[in-house]
Amino acid sequence: MSARFGMRFAQQTARQTSSTASRTPFQFRNTIFRRYQGTAANPAVEGAPAAQQSIFQRLWTSEVGIRTVHFWAPVMKWGVVLAGATDFLRPPEKLSLTQNLALMATGSIWTRWCFVIKPRNVLLAAVNFALFIVGTIQCARIFLYQQSQKGTEGALKEMEKDVVAPAKKLETKAEQKI
Repeated sequence: MSARFGMRFAQQTARQTSSTASRTPFQFRNTIFRRYQGTAANPAVEGAPAAQQSIFQRLWTSEVGIRTVHFWAPVMKWGVVLAGATDFLRPPEKLSLTQNLALMATGSIWTRWCFVIKPRNVLLAAVNFALFIVGTIQCARIFLYQQSQKGTEGALKEMEKDVVAPAKKLETKAEQKI
């Protein structure tokens, strides 16, 4: 008999057992689950040895498996990391320093927190560390751009002293002679 728990399976089982007529649907469902626990039809129960379980069954029954938020939160958060990484293509003058500082802070705080919580979630720690790295790179790009702008402004002031000021003096002398 297959281990499918669909409507057709429940109807067939209800016809086969006459004692289930007096039970409520909830009790009936518990009877079906108890019947198949620990058998070859369902080796993914807690008492079954890990060697008999396939990789998918171990992922399915794990504390941080694919049925839990511990798996799907990091998967969805990779979208934030990719969005931050696509900003590598943008010029630094169009980047937001506060946004990237927030990414950097979020990544660092939550990376630490992922090792404190139980169960320890390494997938979430990895995505948060990547978020911290992306924020750090973007903040470094912004700071380097701002430093280059300050250097450019200083160079312009020196050029004004060296070139523009004498040119203005020559211009005023030429106007006086005319």
